[in-house]
Amino acid sequence: MSSARGRGGRRRSSGHEEEHSNHERWLISYSDMITVLMALFIVLFAISQVDQQKYVALRDSLAAGFNTNAAPSVLDGSNGTLDGGSVDPQAAPATSTGGMVDADAGLGTQGANPSSVPAETVDPVLLEAARREAAHLEGVRAQLAGLLQANGLSDAVRFRIDERGLVMGLVADDVFFAAASAVLTPTARQVLDVSGPTLVSLAESISVEGHANTIPVSGRYPTNWELSSDRATQVLRHLVEVDGVAPQRIMAVGYGDARPLVDGPGEDAIVANRRVDLVILSSAPEAVRVLVPTLTGTEG
Repeated sequence: MSSARGRGGRRRSSGHEEEHSNHERWLISYSDMITVLMALFIVLFAISQVDQQKYVALRDSLAAGFNTNAAPSVLDGSNGTLDGGSVDPQAAPATSTGGMVDADAGLGTQGANPSSVPAETVDPVLLEAARREAAHLEGVRAQLAGLLQANGLSDAVRFRIDERGLVMGLVADDVFFAAASAVLTPTARQVLDVSGPTLVSLAESISVEGHANTIPVSGRYPTNWELSSDRATQVLRHLVEVDGVAPQRIMAVGYGDARPLVDGPGEDAIVANRRVDLVILSSAPEAVRVLVPTLTGTEG
C-alpha cells in the first residue's frame, strides 16, 4: 500500500511541473532593430562621401564622349555656389525693346522699322516657330498677289508683314472710295471677291480697319471718324454677306485720320490715306510674332 502511495505521489509530482518562462525574448527584437539602424547609418554615411577624383574622371570621360570642351555646369568645390562661368549669354531668350506693336497701328507705321534681332541671340525654338509663321504669311501673300495679278488688280493692293500679321492695304487713287464716301466702287468689289476665297480658307481672324485723310468732311458724316468706320463696315459686310467670311472671324474699326499712311498735306497723302486695311491677324504667340518681320520682306 505504501508502495502504491509512493507511485501515486510520484505521478502527482510529475504532473505539476511548470514550464520555464523566457523573460529575455525582447532582446532579440531589440538587437534586430539596432542592427538595421546601424546598417542604415553606414549606407547613409557611405553615399554622403564623394570621391572627387572619381567624379572629375567621370566628368572628363563624358565630355570626351560627347566631343565637347565646354565647361561643366557643376563646378568643382564644396561651397555649392556658381561663379557665373557656366552661364552662356547667347542662350538667353531674346526680348523685344519695343514689345508688340499696338493693335491700333496703321499701315504707315507697322513694320516701317522692324527691329533687327541677331539670330544667334534668339531662342532656337522661338526662331524656328517664327520662320514657320513667316513662311505661312508669305505663302498667303503670294497666293493673294497671284490672284490679283491674274485679274489685273495687282496695283490696287499693297501688302506688308508686321508683328500683327499680314496687312493687305486697299490703297489707290479713287479705286475703292471716292472723296467723303464709303460706297464701294466696282473695282473695290472685284478686289474683295478675288481675295474672298483665300480669306475664307484661313483660320486667322481678320481686322478691317478704315482710314480717312485730313480733309474735313461735311454732310452725312460729322467727322472723319464716322467716315472711316463706315468704310470699314462696308468692306466687312461685303466680305461676310457676299464672299462668305465667317462673322465670328472678322471685325471692323475706324481710325479717322489718326493713322496716316503718308504724312503731310500733299496730294499723295490725301489719296493714299483714304483707304481700308485688311489685317490677317497672326495666331502665333507674341514672342514669335515680334521676330516675323525680320524674316520677311516688309512690302510687296
